[in-house]
Amino acid sequence: MEEKLDTSEVMNFNNLNSENKVVIDSNEEIWNKETYNAWVNRFGTPEEAAERISKNPEGLLSILHSKFGDVRGKKIMNLMGSNGNKAVALALLGAQVTVVDFSEGNKSYALDLAKAAGVKIEYIVSDVLKLPKEQLSSNYDIVFAEMGILHYFTDLAPFMNVIYELIDKKGIALIRDFHPISTKLISSRGSTAKVRKHKVTGDYFDTSLEEKDVSYHKYSENDEPKKVFLRRWTLGEIVTSVAASGLVIKSLEEEPNLSSEVFDKGIPKTFTIVAEKSL
Repeated sequence: MEEKLDTSEVMNFNNLNSENKVVIDSNEEIWNKETYNAWVNRFGTPEEAAERISKNPEGLLSILHSKFGDVRGKKIMNLMGSNGNKAVALALLGAQVTVVDFSEGNKSYALDLAKAAGVKIEYIVSDVLKLPKEQLSSNYDIVFAEMGILHYFTDLAPFMNVIYELIDKKGIALIRDFHPISTKLISSRGSTAKVRKHKVTGDYFDTSLEEKDVSYHKYSENDEPKKVFLRRWTLGEIVTSVAASGLVIKSLEEEPNLSSEVFDKGIPKTFTIVAEKSL
């Protein structure tokens, strides 16, 4: 049997390299600022957002819906689930959903969103790498993280090990994120398909940290700079980290721009990995 990282080692934040700790501490401070108002500016009040989600929860889930199938009665963990929109959509479809995120503002918006939609979700405010031990119970049917998560870690191994510890032996893990080709290699200009231009300006194998505006910055009412540190991973690094955790990869799908058949045609924009627990 393959030797696994002990749960206590996964949970002990002091065992992480110092670079990872500094980056996560800095990112956490930024995400705890003004997030509630930023989501209101982006999605509307929780009541307004809940009305839209309730009309078509499957549509909001996009490709996740086809991967998860019927979620009624299933226990689902959404790691770094932000404002809770995916969690609420899943709850509307009958799932028991828990979100983990380190932002109090995200929690407040998510719980108000759930209340407005008439569903319940559990929301744990915690660094995902310091989850309470009682949560690492290996009884989740589905554990997922998606769209802009992996770049917040300078070491993927602890994160993948947490996923391994969370899922049931018959459950699945799903990781969906932006494709490294579009985040590490190519820069694009132009707002329509006719004038859209792409250039290879990046270094696909660059391992340095990038300082970027926090994702909700353009919706914030405060002009104060809000920066986070990101580590862009190659697809090979991501796949290897999943496999090294003991998870068995069942599929890796690279996806085009799903919102348009012509915009950025031929360029991979996202990818989805589905994995199971090795027995």
